[in-house]
Amino acid sequence: MSPPLIRLARPDEYDEVGRVWMESWVSTGLAEASNFLLANLRARVRREIDDGWTLFVADDNGAIAAMLALHLPNHYLDQLFVAPAWQGRSLGRQLLAFTRTQLPDEIYLRCVRENEKAWRWYEREGFVFEKEEIAEATGFMMKCYRWKRPA
Repeated sequence: MSPPLIRLARPDEYDEVGRVWMESWVSTGLAEASNFLLANLRARVRREIDDGWTLFVADDNGAIAAMLALHLPNHYLDQLFVAPAWQGRSLGRQLLAFTRTQLPDEIYLRCVRENEKAWRWYEREGFVFEKEEIAEATGFMMKCYRWKRPA
């Protein structure tokens, strides 16, 4: 079985990306699935693309297994979410390796402080904690990380 193909998301897939985002976010235990959350995330996908996101998906034979949102000019990995059915298969690691091809020198990211599984994973992947800050849009306390290519 071949790994999912990482490619640019198409506009007709944005609603499905929002669903994958919600299901993955809910799997952290930090939110509950709802039509309200789904509608907000779907709207945010479009708004963020207008604001500079480059949006990728992991396509597993036509099913969207994950989403990856990068803001390339800012060296920013904004969102990396793997759908629950694909978690535990190293897809996050594949997406991070792909991110390093897009942002080979430096990557900045923020992670919700309560999402310990995620930030511990980023630390194992070589990201260095820099500071904490409140996300204005959500009110969550965020842990800020940076990775730089080794000299």
